[in-house]
Amino acid sequence: MYTFSSKLKTFSIILMAVGLLGIGYGFLSAPKDIQEVEKILAAEEHGSHGAAHEEKAEASHKGEGHHAAAEAAHDTHKGAEHAEVSGDNEHEKHLEHVLHQLQNKPWSAVYVACIFFLLLSMGVLAFYAIQQVAQAGWSPVLFRVMQGITAYLPAGSIIFFIILVLCGLHFNHIFVWLGEGVTDPNSPNYDAIIAGKSGYLNFPFWIARAFIFLLGWNIYRHFSRKNCLAQDEANDDLYYKKNFKASAGFLVFFIVSESIMSWDWIMSFDPHWFSTLFGWYVFASFFVSGITSIALVTIYLKSKGYLEYVNTSHIHDLAKFMFGISVFWTYLWFSQFMLIWYANIPEEVTYFVTRIQLYNLPFFGAVVMNFVFPLLILINTDFKRLNWVVVMAGVVILLGHYVDFFNMIMPGTVGDKWFIGVPEIASILFFLGLFIFVVFTALTKSPLLAKRNPFIEESKHFHY
Repeated sequence: MYTFSSKLKTFSIILMAVGLLGIGYGFLSAPKDIQEVEKILAAEEHGSHGAAHEEKAEASHKGEGHHAAAEAAHDTHKGAEHAEVSGDNEHEKHLEHVLHQLQNKPWSAVYVACIFFLLLSMGVLAFYAIQQVAQAGWSPVLFRVMQGITAYLPAGSIIFFIILVLCGLHFNHIFVWLGEGVTDPNSPNYDAIIAGKSGYLNFPFWIARAFIFLLGWNIYRHFSRKNCLAQDEANDDLYYKKNFKASAGFLVFFIVSESIMSWDWIMSFDPHWFSTLFGWYVFASFFVSGITSIALVTIYLKSKGYLEYVNTSHIHDLAKFMFGISVFWTYLWFSQFMLIWYANIPEEVTYFVTRIQLYNLPFFGAVVMNFVFPLLILINTDFKRLNWVVVMAGVVILLGHYVDFFNMIMPGTVGDKWFIGVPEIASILFFLGLFIFVVFTALTKSPLLAKRNPFIEESKHFHY
C-alpha cells in the first residue's frame, strides 16, 4: 500500500494556500469602476511603454468603438456639439469595455487552470477506458495510477460547475453571449449572430448539458474503479467483463460529450467563430496532458520504491504515446490554422488574427513547447527509457498545453489585457496543489496492483 509522504502532503497544502492568497489578490486588485480604469490607462500612457500600448489598444479595439471615438474626437475640433456628446459616449463605452476585460482577468485565470486540470483527469479516464476496451496487455500494472489521477475528477467537476453557475448569475462577463440584452432586438447590446444561436446558447440548456456531462463522466469513473477493486477479490472475470462493457459505452458517450463540451466551455468564448475541428483539437490537448501525468506520477512512485512490476518498457510506451499524441495535436493545430488562414474568410480568420497580433508569443510558443520540443527529445527510442528525459519532456508538455488553453480562452475574455501574472500563476498553484493532494490521497486507498486482472501477468512481464 502506498503511503502519502508528509513532505508531499505539506507541499500540496502550501501550494493551495499560496494559490488562494494569489487568487484573492487578483480579485481585490481588479478595478471596481471606470474611474479606476481611467487612472490605469492614464498611467500606462505615461509609462515607458505608453506608445506601444496605445498602438496595441488601437488595433484591438478597431471595430469596437475606439475608431468611432477617434472620429468623434476629430469632429469636436470642428466644433460640432453633437459629435462631442457622441465622443463622450464612445469613450465611456470604451472604458466600460476595458473595465470588463480587467475584471475578467482573475476569473479567466481561475477558469483556465480549473478546466485544464479537470480535462487532464478526463484525458486519463479516456485513456483508461481505451485500455479496457482494447484489452491491452501492457498497461494493467498502471491501472491504479490511472484511477488515482481520475480521483481528481469529482472535486474538479464540483468546482468547475460552481464557476459555470456563477457565470450564469452574472458574477463576471467572461462569456459574451451570457451578457444582458445580447438577444433582445430592442437592447443596445443586441448581437444578431448570438441571437441566432440562442436556441443552443442559452443558460438553462447550457448548464443542463454541463451537469449531464460531468455527472456521466463521474458515474463511469466511480463504477469502473469499483469493479476493478471488486475483481481483486473475485474468483472469476465477471467484474472485468462488466468494466469492458461499461468502458465501451462510456467511450461512445465521451466522444459525443467531449465535442459538445469543447463548443460549450471553450469555443463559445468566441461566439461569432466556429470550427468543426475544434472538438478533436481540444481532445488532443487534454489527452496528451493526461498521458503525460500518468508517466510523471508513475516515475515518482517508482522512485519511491513502489510499482515493482513497472519497468522501462512501460515508461517507454507511455513516452511513445506522449510523442505520438503531440504529433497528432500538431496535425490538428496546423489543419485548423492552415485551412482557415488560406481561405481568408473574414468571419473565420479573425480568430487567428487576434491571437497572432495580441498573443504572438504564447500562440507560437505553444507550438514549440507542444511539438518542436517533444519531437526533438522523444523521437529517440533510448531517450524514452530515461526517466529524467521523460520528466523534462513531460513538464514542458504540461506547461505547453496550459498555454494552449490560455490561448483558446483569454483572447475572448480579456482581449489585449492579458498578462501571465499573479492571478494566473496563483490559479495554477492552487489547482496543482489540490490535484496532488487528491490524487496521492486516493492512491493510499487501495493496493497499487490490480492483481486479478486477466492480463496482469502479461503486464508484469511486459518487455519491448
